[in-house]
Amino acid sequence: MPNREKSIELLNRAISEELSAVHQYMYFHFHCDDQGYDMLAGIFKKTAIEEMIHIENLADRVLFLNGEIEMEASQKVQKINSVKEMLEFAQKSENDAIDMYNDFANQSAQNSDSATKKIFEALVDDEERHFDQFDNEMENLEKFGDRYLALQSIERGKSISAMPPGHPVIG
Repeated sequence: MPNREKSIELLNRAISEELSAVHQYMYFHFHCDDQGYDMLAGIFKKTAIEEMIHIENLADRVLFLNGEIEMEASQKVQKINSVKEMLEFAQKSENDAIDMYNDFANQSAQNSDSATKKIFEALVDDEERHFDQFDNEMENLEKFGDRYLALQSIERGKSISAMPPGHPVIG
C-alpha cells in the first residue's frame, strides 16, 4: 500500500508549481498580446491552459487519496516584458519541471504508488513538449531577430484592417 501522505505531498508540490506556471504564462500572454505578438501570445495562453489541466489531474489524484488540495502558487510572477527573456524563462521553467517530475515519478515508484508515478511520467511528456515549443521559438528569434517579432505585428495589423467597420478589436 502506498504511503498516501508522501504521494499527497508530492502531488501538492506539483500543484503549487503548476499554479505558478499558469500565472507566469498568462502574464506573458497578456504582454505578448499587448505588443502585437499574437502567435507568441497564443502559445503562452495555450500552455497556461495545459498547465491548468495538469492541476486538475493532480487535484483529482489528491482527492482520490483522501488528501486536501493545497492551492498556493510556489512563486510570484516575474515581471518580464522582453520576449527573449520570456522564452528563456519558459525554457528554464520547463526544464526544471522535467527534472522535478522525473524525480517525483521515481519517488512515487519507491513509494509503491504506480498510479501517481504514471501521472508524473505523463507530466514529463507534456513539459518536454512545452520545452521544445519554447526552444523552437527561441531559435526563430535568434535566427530572424526583430524581424520575427515584426512579422507577428504586421500580421495582426492585416487582420485588424480586414475587419468590417464598427467591429470590436479583441486581442
